[in-house]
Parts: sequence; C-alpha cells; structure tokens
Amino acid sequence: MKRRDFLKAAGTGALVASSATTVSARENLPVPEDAVGMLYDATLCIGCRACVVKCKEINGAPPETVEGEEHWDMAQELSADTLTIIQAFNADTGPDIPNLADGTFSFSKRQCMHCVDPGCVTVCPVSAMQKHPTTGIVSHDPDVCIGCRYCVLACPYNVPKYEYDETFGQIQKCQLCNQPGVERIDNGQITGCTEVCPTGANIFGPRKELLAEAKRRAELKEGDTYTYPLQSIDSTYRYETQVKADYQQHIFGEKEGGGTQVLVVAGTPITNLGLPELPERSYAANSETVQHTIYGGMLAPAGLLAGLLYLARRNTKGDDKDE
Repeated sequence: MKRRDFLKAAGTGALVASSATTVSARENLPVPEDAVGMLYDATLCIGCRACVVKCKEINGAPPETVEGEEHWDMAQELSADTLTIIQAFNADTGPDIPNLADGTFSFSKRQCMHCVDPGCVTVCPVSAMQKHPTTGIVSHDPDVCIGCRYCVLACPYNVPKYEYDETFGQIQKCQLCNQPGVERIDNGQITGCTEVCPTGANIFGPRKELLAEAKRRAELKEGDTYTYPLQSIDSTYRYETQVKADYQQHIFGEKEGGGTQVLVVAGTPITNLGLPELPERSYAANSETVQHTIYGGMLAPAGLLAGLLYLARRNTKGDDKDE
C-alpha cells in the first residue's frame, strides 16, 4: 500500500470519528443503598495491631519475616500476605518514623478502601474484579483472573497485590471478610479487624450510618466527652471518654475519587497519614467517558477498517490485471 493511500484510509476513519454522536460524560457511580463499610478513627487507635493479626488468621496468611524471625504484627507495607496494616506517621510532616520521639504522631490503618466507583473494576478485562450491587464490596475472583495486573496499576491507593513469588500467583486484597469460604458479612457477622479492635478505632456498619457518625465526631473538640461504640455502629458495647484531639473537618472517603466505603477521621491532616489527595470525580468515570467517546457506536474503528479493506481490494484487483 502506498503511503498516500494509507493516509486516505486513515483520514476516512478520522472523518467518521469526528462525525460520531457526542457521548455524555459518565458521572460517578452512586453509593449502593445498602452499602456496608468501616469507619477508622485515628484518634482512638493505639497501634496494638490486633486487626493485622486477625486479618492474617482469617485469610490464612503467613507472618512477615524480620531479620529471619517471624512476626505476626510487624508488616511495614501491604503485600499479598498482609491485607491490612497499621502504620505510624509523624503528625506534622508525614511518614518519618525516626522523628516519632517528639510525641506528635498518629497511627493510620490501610486496606482496600472499597471505592464507590472502583477503577480496578473498570479496567479488569475479564470481570474478575467486581463490585457487589447491594453491599458495594469490591471482590476478586481468582478463577476468572488472567493475571494482567491492570487493577494494580488502576488503584490510587496501591492496594491490590500480586503474588510474584508464586508460580501461579494471584491478586490478593481485602474483601471485607466476605470472600468465598469466609462470608462473614453474608452470615450477619462483622469484619475480623473491627471485631477485635479494643478501642473502637475501627467499626463496621452501613456506610450512610458510618458517615453520619463521622460527621458527629468532626464537630467534637479536644476534652469533650463522647460515647464511642465498639466493633460496629449499632453495638450495645460502648464506652464514654474524653476526646483526645480536635477532629479535622475532613472525612476521608466521603468524596475522594467518587467516595469510598472505608471512611477515615483523624485529629491530624489526613493527607499526612499516607492517603492520597484525589479529585471528587473518579478515575473510572473519566476513563470510561474517554473510551465511550472514541469508540461510541464503533463508528471510528469501523470506518478505518472499511477504508483499509477498500484499499486492499483495489490493490488485489490491480495485481490480477498485471497477471
């Protein structure tokens, strides 16, 4: 094919694309009416890491190895064997553990945030990543996964982890203790990490009730007296204590990236606790809008294909005449 003919064919495709019907921008997905989640309150966390140990127990994950010794609670970062961690942060400057001696620090819990509009679900080419339409839990099906690891790249929280050290590695992430074989939520239980939290720093419940609780706490000032629930938002186990610090007027997960079902409140700027600054519009909404604009009605690819087929047929006829 001559270069001029190719450009003509490409131009035809571009012309069809430019005449395609305009596609409306995709909005963020709404929060499922019965979405469940967790509320992590950094002002209550004492760094005991009981949640880390319980998570490993439920998921059958091995302990981390530090200098040749096994430690159940010493994980420094999320991995395929550690699906939730407690990290310590300097309250003023962010992660800087050696400076924690000045006393200005806060703990932070990390795990899958269970995004309302998850990018990992959008990019998965085989629907191995799915968001439950009722609970909103983002789950992973290893029997469907092809190991492309697009979900790893698409997650703004760097959560899905691949088992690179396994011959047939899989993606691992928190599934709110509702994965096949565990199914704590389906059976009316709560997540393991909230069940064992001794201070109520991490509680389970419907997202809308957790968000209301987070907003109540955001109004509290240091020294106020408040009654905190243990384990879940509707728990009968509660205790009264004084608020340890003024809460930030920022509920992480209410709006970030289209919202998450794991919410975070703290007495220090939350962006100092290892959580990213994200726009309110989800990355999934942006990417799907671009894709639907380019491929809307498949007119552009179809136009380009038709042009190339026409040129190929014309060249074939020319060859027949020469013979």
